[in-house]
Amino acid sequence: MHRAAPVSDIDESALQVTAPKTEAAGVRAVTVALERAVEEMGVVRTARTLARVNQRHGFDCPGCAWPEPTGRRRPAEFCENGAKAVAEEATLRTVTPAFFAAHSLDDLAAKSGYWLGQQGRLTHPMVLREGDTHYSPIDWDDAYRLIADALRGLDSPDEAVFYTSGRTANETAFLYQLLVRAYGTNNLPDCSNMCHESSGTALVSSIGIGKGSVTIDDFTKADLIIVAGQNPGTNHPRMLSALGEAKAHGAKVIAVNPLPETGLIGFKDPQTVKGFTGGISIADDFLQIRLGGDMALFQGLAKLLFDAEDRAPGTVVDRAFVDAHTAGFADYEKHMRAVDLDTVIEATGLSREDLDRTATLLAESKSTIICWAMGLTQQVHGVATIEEATNLLLLRGMIGKPGAGVCPVRGHSNVQGDRTMGIWEKMPEPFLAALDREFGITSPRTHGYDTVNAIRAMRDGRGKVFFGMGGNFVSATPDTEVTEAALRTCALTVQVSTKLNRSHVVHGRTALILPTLGRTDEDVQDGVRQQVSVEDSMSMVHLSTGRLTPVSDQLRSEVAIVCELAQELFGPEHEVPWGVFRRDYDRIRDAIAQVVPGCADYNAKVRGRNGFQLPHPPRDAREFRTATGKANFAVNDLHWLPVPADRLILQTLRSHDQYNTTIYGLDDRYRGIHNGRRVVLVNPADITALGFAEGDLVDVVSEFEDGTERSVAGFRLVGYPTPRGNAAAYYPETNPLIPLDHVAKRSNTPVSKAVTIRFEPHTHITA
Repeated sequence: MHRAAPVSDIDESALQVTAPKTEAAGVRAVTVALERAVEEMGVVRTARTLARVNQRHGFDCPGCAWPEPTGRRRPAEFCENGAKAVAEEATLRTVTPAFFAAHSLDDLAAKSGYWLGQQGRLTHPMVLREGDTHYSPIDWDDAYRLIADALRGLDSPDEAVFYTSGRTANETAFLYQLLVRAYGTNNLPDCSNMCHESSGTALVSSIGIGKGSVTIDDFTKADLIIVAGQNPGTNHPRMLSALGEAKAHGAKVIAVNPLPETGLIGFKDPQTVKGFTGGISIADDFLQIRLGGDMALFQGLAKLLFDAEDRAPGTVVDRAFVDAHTAGFADYEKHMRAVDLDTVIEATGLSREDLDRTATLLAESKSTIICWAMGLTQQVHGVATIEEATNLLLLRGMIGKPGAGVCPVRGHSNVQGDRTMGIWEKMPEPFLAALDREFGITSPRTHGYDTVNAIRAMRDGRGKVFFGMGGNFVSATPDTEVTEAALRTCALTVQVSTKLNRSHVVHGRTALILPTLGRTDEDVQDGVRQQVSVEDSMSMVHLSTGRLTPVSDQLRSEVAIVCELAQELFGPEHEVPWGVFRRDYDRIRDAIAQVVPGCADYNAKVRGRNGFQLPHPPRDAREFRTATGKANFAVNDLHWLPVPADRLILQTLRSHDQYNTTIYGLDDRYRGIHNGRRVVLVNPADITALGFAEGDLVDVVSEFEDGTERSVAGFRLVGYPTPRGNAAAYYPETNPLIPLDHVAKRSNTPVSKAVTIRFEPHTHITA
């Protein structure tokens, strides 16, 4: 049987820097994907597994949430990073009780997150009791009893925190929030709090629903697509295929980003002849915007659109749409006409010609899509920035028509589905009332903790039990030192996981690791294979069926873990039929159909050829369920972040060998970084102006208006074509730079874009 070779830890002294690439994907991507897959899974397992990724009757990729085509699907309906995600989960490496016996907590805590993740799949439930130096095995019944006793022993259910990762499927998410609310709290922070919470907040205010309004088929109907604050080539490479198809149908693509991202420069689709011979250029125009300048860009474009309307009345503003379907237009128009374009140019770093060229394309477009990701959402004024992007579309009537609309591109595979299923600390009353009617429980109505407030609660002693359903909470959250200290105050921490990660070595007085099935694993309950369902970034819900034999007979499905814990916590006479749900996931979907809006006849519809699409009133009928009953123009004061003297503005980002907190390898080959991660990408002129040289080791210090500072040590300066005054570095290594209270207004999302930093010479070698 294939056995993957052991992995050594990161040696930053081996760092190599080469020129950035100008083309993404292609033969090299195929080679890397197959090499990683075979290394982890072996040849036979690789062939069996990758052939099923994102296929009908296969399993949904555990990586990004980009949707599958509604028509013919390619034999390889996955990208390089999707193959890496599958290989990570389907690896034959295992972390057994013998591994934990051989490695103390102190030993594991000294390892990097990369090393921990590369050790393999967890095989047995493990416990760390107060005073222990090693995790030791525990049987499932004892683990459930330990958790239930801890929860019953709290003074209030609100002293427990129940976190959720986007990897969780709809069935698990629905049961998980049901357990939590039956227990008596709404403390349901999730990974969406840290990525697209700003999108949801802005869109609910503007159009009445916190989801994107476009479908995958809209891309071939658009004539203009703006991709802002987003790197598709690394974060969701299959989007490049959709953009390529859009261009084949005549669309123009504008990239708005501080860094020149390789996938938007050139794309070699490895499943086409052209992908081998030359590829295509994706972006027709690249607006290299300064960090924090996006709101200024959208307001400046609006100003120019109103100027164009003055020159040709009735040709730019869609008056019919504005009059029939929007509110607040007069105030918005007055505010935009007063925008100072010189300030916009200063804030964005763009030229007047850049602005005029983009405004002309917007004015002439008959169908415009604006896409964005964390480059917009993780700013202090991220909500207002997204409102301004939405304003542009409303001004032009680009909501509720083919080839047009808002497109927040979600990162994790089912983060949007989790929210639909009730994973939110402030679900609306109709949902809670339906839940109570269906199950005869009384859900609490007091809003719970989001991620930032959950950390604050644990830090202050108000959160005493932490339960993580997937994910890597420690590495995903800001202010690492504060977050780790907060978790260590807990009486009990529980992590439901497939792989080892940093959150397993940062623990409460007692800690549990519960090993679970992955998306690729066969899930059999009482002799019957089960299926789960997920929702993609464009509101399509479809089934996912794992086929691989689990690496251990001790693995439980997430559904089984929730149901069995609930039976221990509530007893056999509880109103919710937990045992029935564990045995038959169809019964869970029947319950979802009764509770979740848009999910009637769930079991039948999800078995359709492409699953089914959830309703979206603005898209479907230009219906806007806001307080005004119309789409709302937002009026926002302009905010941007000037660069102070001798300082830079930093953004954090992923490498190409990374998915969220999971590090696949140590090469960010599109940016020319190899064998290391502790780097800061800086314009060469800025490196010189600050008195340093390329290759110098520095400590990075973040600065905030209230005098707060944070620092990370031992980062190497790499010359890179960033805008002057801007810099970029990888997370989670830079998460310590983001204070817990540095959050986006209105959404409370941690802000890791547009952070003021300074460099100090590094005077010692870090471990």
